[in-house]
Amino acid sequence: MSKSLADQIQDLLPQTQCTKCSYPCCRDYAHAIADGEANYNQCPPGGEEGVARLAHLLGKKVIPLNPSNGVERERPVAVIDETFCIGCTLCIQACPVDAIIGSAKQMHTVLSDLCTGCDLCVAPCPVDCITMIPISDGKTGWAAWSEQQAEQARTRYTRRNARLEYEKQANDARLAAKALDKLKTVEAETSITPEEKSEQERKKAIIQAALERARLKKEAAQKETFNK
Repeated sequence: MSKSLADQIQDLLPQTQCTKCSYPCCRDYAHAIADGEANYNQCPPGGEEGVARLAHLLGKKVIPLNPSNGVERERPVAVIDETFCIGCTLCIQACPVDAIIGSAKQMHTVLSDLCTGCDLCVAPCPVDCITMIPISDGKTGWAAWSEQQAEQARTRYTRRNARLEYEKQANDARLAAKALDKLKTVEAETSITPEEKSEQERKKAIIQAALERARLKKEAAQKETFNK
């Protein structure tokens, strides 16, 4: 089965998931290019070679990297100054490939071999203890980033999203079960005054509405997963 144009485009992106292209991830940018909603010169990590690869695939001329999306540069990795880290976990939450380890109120560390240099962990840090350090000895774009690293980053990004979705669904299920138990408790209440009966009906309506929202969210999530 042949790949879609969007999938072919995605295969040519470095998978840093940095959002510099103005899209949430490399996959969304690939689809935007395929749909004619974005230009093929918006990926700074891919650099000029990345633009050339996309131009060749699309049968278009090579154009300069769009400076509004950033500049081609040496590949950096994030480094945390552990003496100032307060363990807030905001950088962990921001990292698209789970390249930062640590726990709440404990020192965090970047796994440099997994870091894509996306910069996304820098801004959330409340104590400004993260620095991006160039490590590619003057090499930029695809010269500083291998196909193997790109595929590893894509895999880790996909697995992270799957884990977050699983955790979200588990939490939603827990809240729905809690709401259902509450509804059963409310419905079991007897020997109440008309005023209490009115309050009971109000509580039931609120809980039933919450359960319906949870059901619709679950259906939407399942539909989105099916369509991917």
